[in-house]
Amino acid sequence: MCNHKHQSGFTLVELAIVLVIIGLLLGGVLKGQEMIENGKIKNLQNDVKGVTAAYYAYRDRYNAIPGDDPRALARWPAAAPAHMAVAATTGDGIVQTNNTWSACTAAAAATENCQFMQDLRLAGLITGAATPADPVNAYGGVIRVEQNTAAVTGMLVGLNLCFGNLPSKAAEALDSSFDDGNPATGNVRAVLGTPNIDPGAAAPASYIDPNTYTVCKLL
Repeated sequence: MCNHKHQSGFTLVELAIVLVIIGLLLGGVLKGQEMIENGKIKNLQNDVKGVTAAYYAYRDRYNAIPGDDPRALARWPAAAPAHMAVAATTGDGIVQTNNTWSACTAAAAATENCQFMQDLRLAGLITGAATPADPVNAYGGVIRVEQNTAAVTGMLVGLNLCFGNLPSKAAEALDSSFDDGNPATGNVRAVLGTPNIDPGAAAPASYIDPNTYTVCKLL
């Protein structure tokens, strides 16, 4: 008498159901990642709009440029750190810039571009402790202004609002939101490098994965 052992396994229907569930889970993960990425890009766009609006509000209120305001020391004498004393360059219409892109820290206001954010905070126009410390963007890079006086493709002549450490997708999306999506043309420019690169250099021809960029928009 033969004994036939019964072997159990997945039917085609069961396998199909499992594959559908796996597909749904993977789709949900990818969709979630896309939503997170889009949220970060939206934060970048809001930062540009927020700092730009604060800059013009400060100019309208005090008839001066934040960071280059000769009356800031008298207006906020208790600010810590204290504003730099009025010098020949303060009030000249140019935000003196630390071109090495060393950090603007909470402990000192070494240059006018570091005081730029402090003035906006003291005026209540942007959030954060009223120090010169760099705000941080959604990708962990700095948000900083730089006054450019030289003709370079990576940044326009004038006062630029810059965002460091942006992956190519975010950099191109930010450029496309306010300009033409080309890192070398228009009012939004970019330079290649990580994490926070001085934008006073030549711009690349396009945004390419997996590169990292500093992106600057003329204020």
